[in-house]
This record gives sequence, C-alpha cells and structure tokens, in this order.
Amino acid sequence: MGKKDKNPKAAEKKARKQGKQGKKAAQKEKKVKAKTAEDSDADDVDLDSVLEEYARQQAQFLKVTESPCEAPPPRSAATIIASPTNANELLLFGGEYYDGSLATFYNDLCIYQIDRGEWRKVTSPNSPLPRSGHAWCRGGNTKDVYLFGGEFSSPKQGTFYHYNDFWKLDPSAREWTRLESKGKGPPARSGHRMAYFKNYIILFGGFQDTSVQTKYLQDVWIYDCQAFTWHSPVLPPATQKPDPRSSFSFLPHESGAVLYGGYSRVKSTTAAGKQSKGGNQGVRSILKPVIHQDTWFLRVSPPQSDSLPNSPPNIRWERRKKPANAPNPPRAGITMAYHKGRGIMFGGVHDVEESEEGIDSEFFNHLFAWNIERNRFFQLTLKQPKRQSTKQSAVDRSGMRRARGKADEAELLRNLAALDTKGSITDEAPMPMDMSEDIPEKLAKPLLMTMPHPRFNTQLAVQDDILYLFGGTFEKRDKEFTFDEMWAIDLSKLDGVKQIYCRELENWNDQDEESDSEEDDGSDSEDEDIEEDSASIFSSPQDTETVTTATDLGVPDDMDMSEVEPPEFTPNDYRPHPRPFESLRDFFTRTTNSWQEFALEALKQDESAVNKSIKELKKNAFDLAETTWWDFREEIRALEEQQEESGIGEIVNVDERGTQSGSSGRRR
Repeated sequence: MGKKDKNPKAAEKKARKQGKQGKKAAQKEKKVKAKTAEDSDADDVDLDSVLEEYARQQAQFLKVTESPCEAPPPRSAATIIASPTNANELLLFGGEYYDGSLATFYNDLCIYQIDRGEWRKVTSPNSPLPRSGHAWCRGGNTKDVYLFGGEFSSPKQGTFYHYNDFWKLDPSAREWTRLESKGKGPPARSGHRMAYFKNYIILFGGFQDTSVQTKYLQDVWIYDCQAFTWHSPVLPPATQKPDPRSSFSFLPHESGAVLYGGYSRVKSTTAAGKQSKGGNQGVRSILKPVIHQDTWFLRVSPPQSDSLPNSPPNIRWERRKKPANAPNPPRAGITMAYHKGRGIMFGGVHDVEESEEGIDSEFFNHLFAWNIERNRFFQLTLKQPKRQSTKQSAVDRSGMRRARGKADEAELLRNLAALDTKGSITDEAPMPMDMSEDIPEKLAKPLLMTMPHPRFNTQLAVQDDILYLFGGTFEKRDKEFTFDEMWAIDLSKLDGVKQIYCRELENWNDQDEESDSEEDDGSDSEDEDIEEDSASIFSSPQDTETVTTATDLGVPDDMDMSEVEPPEFTPNDYRPHPRPFESLRDFFTRTTNSWQEFALEALKQDESAVNKSIKELKKNAFDLAETTWWDFREEIRALEEQQEESGIGEIVNVDERGTQSGSSGRRR
C-alpha cells in the first residue's frame, strides 16, 4: 500500500486545513470587495450639490447673531488666531473631524472670551462654506483677518474639493466679506500658509489633491489690501527658492516673511521585490515623505514712488543657514505661532519606521522657541515652583498656632458667658459665619507641571504673552484620535500649564466589526491592548512624565557642541543685556539712558522723523529694550534655573545699590 494509506488521519487533517484556508480566503476577498464598494462614495456624492445645500441653509440667517455656547466640538486642520481688535478674544474657524468612518466639516466662527472663560458662536448669512486646511492671518496695516482656500470632501473622503475663494473678517462686527480680485488670483489649494507685511498679504505653498495624485506647490502670491489686487511676482530662472511643500511655518518679519520646515512627498524609485529570470530586478515608483528642515527669508520691497499704479512689489528668496539646536529628530505636523520676534512651536510627529503594515511614528510634546533674528532654537521647560524657605514655613506655622489660640480663647469666653446666664452651651445661638471670602466666585484651576499629551497639528495662538494650544491629533496603530481640549501657558513665567477645558475622546468607529470564527482567537488580547491604549490617551498630563535628554534639546548624543553651526545673526553686544531675575520694567529703568541714545541715533538717520516728541522718543527706546529683553529671555531663564538650583537668588550690583545697602559681609 502507498504511503498515503499508512496515515489516513494525517491526510484527512491536511485536506480539512486546506479547505478551511480556501474558505477563509474567499470570505476575505468578498469582504475586501464589499468594503471597497462601500468606501468609494465618489459616484454617490455630488460635492457641488452638497455645498449648494450648505449655502442655502446659511442664507436663511437674516443677520449676524452671536450667542453663548459650549466649547466647540473636536476638530483638526482648523485655524485659531488672536483677535487684532480685542486683547481678550481668540477667533476659531472651520476644521474637520474624522471618526474612523465619516468626515464632518465645520464653518462656524467661535469666539473665546479670555477674561470670562466663555465661548460664543457666531452665525451669519454670508460666511465661508465648511472647510479645513485653510489659512488666515491678520492684516498688517488693518485690523481685519484674511482667509484663503481650504478643502472639503465627501463624508467617506472619496472625492475632494479645494477652494480658491478669498475672505475678509471684521473681528469687531463679526462680519464676513468675500473679496473679488480685480485680476487673476491664486489657484485652489490646501495646507498653505499666509503672513502679513505692511499693506500686503503674502501666500506661499500648499498642495492640490485630486484623489489620484497630490501636487505640492511653491508659488508666491501677494495681495495688496489697498489696491484689492493679487500679484504673482516672477522670479528669474536661476533664482533659488524653497522646494514645494505644505504645513510649514510662515512668520512675519519687518522686511518680509520667514519660512521654516514643512512636509511634502516626492517621487522615488525602489526595488519591486522579486528578480526576473534575466537577472534584472524590477523597479517601481513610490511617493516618499520628506520633512523639510531648511529656513528661508522672503525679502519684500514695495514698488518705487515713481512706479506705475498697481505695480507689484519686488521679492527675493534668501536661503539662511541651518538653525542651531533645531529639534531632533526632525518632525512634521508643527506650525509656529508668532510672539515678539520668536516662533513658538509645540509637539510634532516623526515617522521612525515604514513597513508593509504601515508607519510606526513617534509623537512629541516639547515646547520650543525659535529666535528669528539669531536663527536659534531654545527648548522651553516649565519652572518648578519655588520651595518655601524653612524660616518662612516656621513663621507661617507660628502664625497659624496663634490664630488657633485666639479662636479657642474666644470660644472659651463665649461658653463662660452662657454659663453665667444659666443657659446651656448647646442652646447658644451659633455665631454667624461669612463664607463669602472663603468661597470665590470661580474656582481657579490649578496649574499642571507637565506638558499636554504628545500630539501633532496642534493649533497655536498667542494673546498677551499667553500661548493657547487647541486640539491636536494622536495616532495609535491604525486609529486616529482628535483631542477635545484647550490649554494655556504663560510664556513670560512658564510656571505651569492651565487647562481651559478637557473632554474625553470619542470612540473610534471601526467599519470591520464582523469577523469569522477563525479570526476571533486573539480578540481578547487585542481588546485589552486597545483599552490600554485608550487609557494612556485619556489620562491627564499629570499622569505622564517627560524626560528631557540631549536628543530632546536638538543635539545628538554623539555630537560635539563645537560642531553646531553658529547662528547667522549675532546680537548687538554693545547694547545692554538683561540680568537674571530682572523684569522688563527693571531692565528698562536701569538702561533707559542707553536706549534713548540708540533711539536718537536711529532718528538722525531717518530724516522724516526729526519732529518726534519726547514721549515718542521714550516709546521707541522702550521698544528697543523690550526686543532685546525677549531676545535673551531663554538664556536668562536658563541662568535663573541654574542659580536657583545652586541656591543663588537675585544678583544685585553693589555699585548700583549705593552705600546704603550695607557691607558685602551681610549679603554673603
């Protein structure tokens, strides 16, 4: 008999296994076809009709209305900006939310009133349609806010629509106005950035997605807010300019604008895998993600006075050196907020590995400040609260003991008076207690000493030296979580993180909930992993700990600090420098004579400003002092932390204190 007949059980088991594998493969192929048909809504959804319905519903509003509301629902790719007309307001517009199944787009204008801690929603018969990935900025010589572009997609993101409309928002009246240019304007796009310079609005970059391919852009457009005209300056062919990109940082500058970083995908070739019979290995084309780390300066020169009307300004790209102490590893999903000559950056994501299963990513929650003039990054860390001295603690404890003693004495006298009147101590009417001083109207939320959860694409805005962080995205395996929260950090103190609001994340909707019995074997362990992942995301920032290393500071472990490139711009060393523990007011008081001399020298060079008053001269001197104080803020803060760790307090100059301050032995 053959070998097959000798082990009939093994043959039967093998045949049963093959049949099960074939059945499983057929079910999987059927599920993939059904899912593809379900996901592709390109033929079922007409975006034009959807947008027309949005416009029809919006036209039913008769006037601009503003009403109190809860914090806005979670969203990504929105825009938030400090109001140019009110120092107590933040403006939030648009965005999208994807729950794993459907995408929802917004076009609501939400106002956060900082002093009241309240949100207000604005409805208008004339406002931009729902969108995400748009860009806006304030005007240089006006207090309006300008918005351009963005995208809208079908609920299942099968088809995309890019906008090329241009809007102006009056923050005081809450009124939108669509601006129609006199000539040709920028083409439709998303992921671009805008900055202001004098009476111009500068637009650069972005991408266009046609569901087939993504095209990244590198064109510059400048809008004249006085002539209501778009200009597209033409650069010479040999002129250097930034590569096409999106999601970069674009900050205003006194001579134009400054660009840093960005993200794009470029075509690349890779081996197809298997080798042909002839010995040649196949090659296939892929789109490789690129995280840009270069910096550029866009110099804008207004047209000469004798130029023709509506002449475009002259522009020139200047490539800068690589920034010193840049965040390492490089990260995408970061956009800076402008604050007094600096760019403030938070979070980001770095793709560390790419395989057939997907991309393994690392997320960050570091806070950096990029000094534009000096082209250098500084990591901003929260300052731990100062420990109370032993002597002060003893004084407080003795004061508390004295207070308790006085209270006990008062109660004893009250009880004796009750006995003298032959009454009962328990019958004595209780003393009225004024609780108004003990219970404030609004309980102040405590400051947290840890940064918010790592994330990317966080929306940032700075208003009155306070940095506000709205939303952000975090990915775990194939799930994408959009944070429903908002935080605030005082950039002048860095004394903690204040929670504006924080709501629990919504569940991710899985489309593939049906599974075969063969696929349910490891379901228990997978559910436990998902619950563990959700718990780690839902946990508050104080439950996590961030460890700062040399890599976090932007310097590799094996790199010598002497190899770091020097900054392109060096500070003016002949000007006065701030000292540790010295406030801006004290710094200006100490050095006011020097700054007034510098302001006088600047006025001598400017013939049009010879008739300025003494008050204007002092204001110019204060502006110079304030700029220098912020330029050196990170280094001075580092010195303050070192001195605090060493037990050194504020350093006082003996010569400036005079002879009344006592001998040096007393200070020692």
